[in-house]
Amino acid sequence: MQWLKKPTIIETVRLNRLLWFGHVQRMEGNGIPKRVLCMNLGTTRLRGRPRNRWQDEVREDGRIVGGDGWQEKVHNREKWKKLLRTATNRHTGTFVL
Repeated sequence: MQWLKKPTIIETVRLNRLLWFGHVQRMEGNGIPKRVLCMNLGTTRLRGRPRNRWQDEVREDGRIVGGDGWQEKVHNREKWKKLLRTATNRHTGTFVL
């Protein structure tokens, strides 16, 4: 019997988060999603260990998937699609999370 190699839930969430991030970063103008992504609420955080923000998770996902130069590839749609396609294909055992 042959085992199917499917991406885990965590890998799927990471890749979808990066897909959405790339989509919003390439938006032109000052649309609502881009404004919300860049918004700073200016509130104080609670005591204790700080909770991860969405931007922190995207930064970590990008580092895992694309190494150091992943941020420059966001604005070039073809390079971005190739990077995410490569990450999707690596889920067969070499995609380390």
